[in-house]
Amino acid sequence: MMTRHNEQTTGDQHTDEQTTGRRPTDERNADGSTGGTGYVRRRHFLQTAGAAAVTSTLAGCIPGSGDGGDNLEGPIRIGHLAPLQNPLGIGSRRTATMAVDQISDDGGIMDEEVEVVHADTGGNPGTAQTEAERLVAEEDVDVIVGTFVSEVTQAIMDYVAQEGVPLIVTGSSAPSTVTDFIGQDYDRYKNFFRTGPINSTFQAEAMVDYVNHLNDLHGWSSFAVVADDAAWVEPHLNVLPDALEEQGYDLVMEQSLNINIDDFSPVINDVVESDADAMIRFFAHINAAPLLVERAQRELTFGIEGIHVTGMHPAFAQLTEGAATYETTSQSGGGGTTDITENTIPFVESYRERFADSDPPVGHPMYMGFNTYDAINVYKAAVERGGTWDYGNDLDSIVDAMLATDHTGVAGQIQLYGPDAEYPHDAKETRDDEGTISNFPITQWQPQGALECVYPEQHATAEHMAPRW
Repeated sequence: MMTRHNEQTTGDQHTDEQTTGRRPTDERNADGSTGGTGYVRRRHFLQTAGAAAVTSTLAGCIPGSGDGGDNLEGPIRIGHLAPLQNPLGIGSRRTATMAVDQISDDGGIMDEEVEVVHADTGGNPGTAQTEAERLVAEEDVDVIVGTFVSEVTQAIMDYVAQEGVPLIVTGSSAPSTVTDFIGQDYDRYKNFFRTGPINSTFQAEAMVDYVNHLNDLHGWSSFAVVADDAAWVEPHLNVLPDALEEQGYDLVMEQSLNINIDDFSPVINDVVESDADAMIRFFAHINAAPLLVERAQRELTFGIEGIHVTGMHPAFAQLTEGAATYETTSQSGGGGTTDITENTIPFVESYRERFADSDPPVGHPMYMGFNTYDAINVYKAAVERGGTWDYGNDLDSIVDAMLATDHTGVAGQIQLYGPDAEYPHDAKETRDDEGTISNFPITQWQPQGALECVYPEQHATAEHMAPRW
C-alpha cells in the first residue's frame, strides 16, 4: 500500500501571528489603545466570536441521512476546523498535520491513505457553519476535528447532526454543548464527541482543589473571580463562588467582563480595593496582557490564577517583556513542560524540531494543539476498532468504537462518558487516589521567562511562586 502525505487548506490561509506586546507610553496614541497603564498592547491576537449560539432550522433530521460518508475507497479525509489566523489555530493546524503525517508513515488507517483538509472558522459561528458545510459537501471529509469557541461549536451542531459526520471537539469546553444537544436528543446528536479539554464544570471543581493548594502554600484565603461574558465560563461563575465559600474562603469580588474590554484599570482597582489575595480569572476571549502590564508596573502582589488562553502562547513572557511573570493558567498538555504521559515530551520535541524555523508559536502548540493531535489518533484507533469509517451507513459502529476509547495521548489518558452519563460522549476527568481531578495541569510564568508546571503535584516541575516584585 502506498500512503500519501497530503495537507490542504480551505478558507483563508493563516497570516503572520498577531501578538501581544509592551511599548512605552509615547506609542500609546498611535496604537489607539486605552490601556491606561503607561504601556499599550497590540490588537487582540485571538479572534473570538462573542456572539450567541447560532441555531439552524434542521430540526428532525436523522444522523447519517445526508450524502456524506460515501467515501468508501479512501483516502480517509479529516476535516480540521479552527481559527487558523491566530496562534492557537496555527498550533492546532500544525499538530493535525503532524498526526496525519505520522499515521501515514505508519501505514495509514485500515491501509487507506489519510489526508487532512484545514478550514478557517475565523472565530465566527456563521463562518464555521459555512466551512463545516463545505468540508462535508465539497471536501467529502469523513470526520471533523477542532472548533475553539463554544458558541462556534454549537453553531455547527445541527448541521453535523443532520449529516451524521463524526465531530470531535478539541478546543471548546462548555458543558451545555453536551447537555443541551446530545443530552437532550441522543439519537440525533450521537455523532458528537469531545476528547479534550475536560468541560468547564470539571474545571471549576479542579479549580477549588487548586485553591486549596494555594491556601496550603501561601495562606491565601480571599479571592476575586473574574471571567469572560461567554458560554464556556457559566459553570465557573455558577459553581466556583459557592464552592469557595463552602470551603471557608472569602469571595470578595465577582465580575463578568465584556470580551471587548481594553481598559483594565477599573478592574484592577476593584481587586486592590477588595484586598483579594488572588484574582481567579477565566479568559478565553479576553487578552489580559494590559492587565498584567499594569500589575507589574504597580508592583501589585495579588496572584493571577485560573485560565488565560492568550497566556498559553509559548513566547508570552517575552512578548510582555516580563509582565506575565507569576501569571498562571491551566492548559492541556501542561504547555509541554512536563511528562503528563510518556508521549507528551516526545510530541513536544517533535513539534519544536519540525517548526523551529516557522512563524510562532514554535516552542509548543497551545492547548488546542495537544487535543487536536490526540483526537486524530483517537479517531484512527476507533475506526480500526470498529472496522469502518463509513458514517453514512454504519455510524453506530463508529460511535461504539469511540466510546471504547482508552487512549494514552499527549494531553493525558483519554476516555469518554457513555450515552447514559450526565455528560454523554464527553472527555472523562481523571482523578488521583483522593478523588482530586488530575488532568487539569496548571503552568506559571516564573522569573527569567521560565514556564513551569506548578500543579498537580505529580506533574509539577516547580513550586508555585507568589508575586515578589
